[in-house]
Amino acid sequence: MAEPRSPVSASVPHNPMVLPTPEGSTLEMDPMEYTLRKRLPRKLPKRRNDVYVNMKTDFKAQLARCQKLLDAHREICIHGLGLAINRAINIALQLQTSSQGALQLAANTSTVELIDDLEPEDPDEAGEPLTRTRNNSAIHIKVFYPKP
Repeated sequence: MAEPRSPVSASVPHNPMVLPTPEGSTLEMDPMEYTLRKRLPRKLPKRRNDVYVNMKTDFKAQLARCQKLLDAHREICIHGLGLAINRAINIALQLQTSSQGALQLAANTSTVELIDDLEPEDPDEAGEPLTRTRNNSAIHIKVFYPKP
């Protein structure tokens, strides 16, 4: 007789995940047997005027932090990754609007390689932990007062 599944796992569709292997072939694995752990992205060098925007912190708090940094420095750099790109752009535009156009913006985009760990639910049965890499978009916005 089959072992009953929990209500959460029963509602998840059973789609096997296909991962590339170092040898160039592919490996099909059952997503029910592995737990996905996303590693933190590699950060750019942290300077006092860098702001890394995320979706967990309150928007107004991030905007206030950027404004405070602009009061202390003539320029700041706002970094956004993935879903936080829209928020980073919005913060930069809000800062520019509140300065009545005195601030200028310079934006650069990039692609960041991220690494995920796939850990087996049951280490005795499933096998070794796996890793996979994926790409994510990023934006870097320089917000500055132009030289007179």
